[in-house]
Amino acid sequence: MKEGFVYILQSEKNYCYYIGASKNPMGRIIEHNKGTTASTRNKGPWVLKFTQQFPTLKEAKQMEYKLKKLKRRDYIEKIINDGFIKKI
Repeated sequence: MKEGFVYILQSEKNYCYYIGASKNPMGRIIEHNKGTTASTRNKGPWVLKFTQQFPTLKEAKQMEYKLKKLKRRDYIEKIINDGFIKKI
C-alpha cells in the first residue's frame, strides 16, 4: 500500500479551512484551485497550510474523518502551528 497524507488548506477568499486526505496533496490542491471539487469550488483560491504523512492512505482518511468530525477552528489552527496532529 502507498502512503497517504492529511492536508489542510485555507481559503484566501474567506479564510475557512478545508481538511482532506490524498496520496498526492499537491495534485489535490491544483484540483481544488481549478474548481473540480464541489465543496471547495466557490471558496478559492486555496493555500496549503499543513500536510502530515501516514503509512497508508486508509490511515490518512481515518484521521481526516476524525478531524472533520471535530469541526473546531481552534484545534485546526493548533495543528497548523504545532506542525503535527496529536492522537485524537
